[in-house]
Amino acid sequence: MTKDLSHIPDVEYNTDRPDLAIPEYGRNVHRMVEHCMTIEDREKRNAVAQSIIDVIGNLNPHLRDTPDFKHKLWDHLFIMSDFKLDVDSPYPIPTAETFAGRPEQLEYPARTYKMRHYGHIVRQLITEAEGKEGEEQKELIRQIANQMKRSYLTWNKDTVDDAIILQELKVLSQGKLDIEGIELSNELVLPSSTTASSSSSKNRRKKKSRTKRKK
Repeated sequence: MTKDLSHIPDVEYNTDRPDLAIPEYGRNVHRMVEHCMTIEDREKRNAVAQSIIDVIGNLNPHLRDTPDFKHKLWDHLFIMSDFKLDVDSPYPIPTAETFAGRPEQLEYPARTYKMRHYGHIVRQLITEAEGKEGEEQKELIRQIANQMKRSYLTWNKDTVDDAIILQELKVLSQGKLDIEGIELSNELVLPSSTTASSSSSKNRRKKKSRTKRKK
């Protein structure tokens, strides 16, 4: 008897998904561009476009001093939109004919010295994850990403988009780890909170000790 499988949703494989215009930026950034293109209000669309420029710029801090860095980022933004994004750019808006071949790529840094706040442990875990496979690797990647998010929030004392953390993980792993489908936790306990709590407990114990001595 043939089972009815109509209730099972179709599984989307990477091979079924459209190719990325610039794979180095990952699918999350390309989705940001797609979302930007759906915004009807021009002022809001411009603001989102600038946010995307900031994100992809943060993914390549080692190239900030290279000539025409910002210009290249804007070119990449239009390339990812298949030259259909209608926003105000500080540079001439390129067309498909502008690029005869592939766009100039922003290479992964040989040394990710700008991400020292993630520490050596994260780098060791990344190396370990590269040797894993399947669900075991995916779970380890998720744990690494959450640790990176925790470290980022401790270092910057601010909110952070999960897409930035995942892209920085991709940079740190030199693109060897598949971050597709990884979801980060929104309920992270920061180390600073634990430290503060521990420090407060020690102070209370000291005060009690002094009070006993006086008696």
